[in-house]
Amino acid sequence: MDFIFSILTNKFFLTFVIPATGLTIKFMVVKWCRRRARSKGDDKRDLINNVKNFINFALIVFLLAIWAPEIQNFALSIAAFAVAIVLATRELIQCVIGFFYLMSTRPFRIGDWIEVENNIGEVTETDWVKTTLLEVDHKAYQYTGKTLFIPNNKFFAIPIKNYNFLKRYASHQFSITRNQSVNPYVFMPQLIVKAQEYCSDFVDVGTRYYHMIERRLDVKIAGPEPDISVSTTNVGDTVVSFTLFCPTNRAAELEQALTTDFMNMWFAEQNKTKNSELVKLPQ
Repeated sequence: MDFIFSILTNKFFLTFVIPATGLTIKFMVVKWCRRRARSKGDDKRDLINNVKNFINFALIVFLLAIWAPEIQNFALSIAAFAVAIVLATRELIQCVIGFFYLMSTRPFRIGDWIEVENNIGEVTETDWVKTTLLEVDHKAYQYTGKTLFIPNNKFFAIPIKNYNFLKRYASHQFSITRNQSVNPYVFMPQLIVKAQEYCSDFVDVGTRYYHMIERRLDVKIAGPEPDISVSTTNVGDTVVSFTLFCPTNRAAELEQALTTDFMNMWFAEQNKTKNSELVKLPQ
């Protein structure tokens, strides 16, 4: 009995057993959460990330509690070198503090789209040292295949833009510049009808989502109806600007469809103008 008790209280034995048990529990819990998320079609990445960080934190607390007397004696013995150690591990300490800052303020969650130093990506994981992003092309609303690792200490000094509400629907804007040979207002009603036609299959869901964003952010954004406006450049060329509140995964498709319609209408009107001028020429 005394032998078993001595083994269970042995610090070296506990140092191996507790991490092994904790890592096994973490693996089983994460596997269960992922299986449940797949069966229900939910996104549980934020929960899985929090579970991982909690178990890692608990393991560190247990190990520190076991070796606290030895750590205290060791710290006293190297007091003269404490300043040098802090300076050498300053960046690491800042990253750990940044992790607690992120956990307390929650400026973003797993799955959110954020912008950090002109880098836009989807948050896939946060740990004590870094935050992992899958880079997103904000113009095409598609993943680039690149992975970004942002040290947590960066979040103290730089602004973080959260695109969470624009991940599903976006206020997509694009423009087409042409010369002055055609008056675009001639076919503008037809173009607006085309835009409304392309947006008709998601207009109900888009309108509800639009009003939800307005309530959450308490600001006015472009939408939900498609908007087309005409302006000019500083040299007098015609600029037709489109604003569509649409699903992010369909933004490029809708842009190409409206660009095609615009070009067809533009050249048709241009040819009509040229033909009318030819008819007017004296024989």
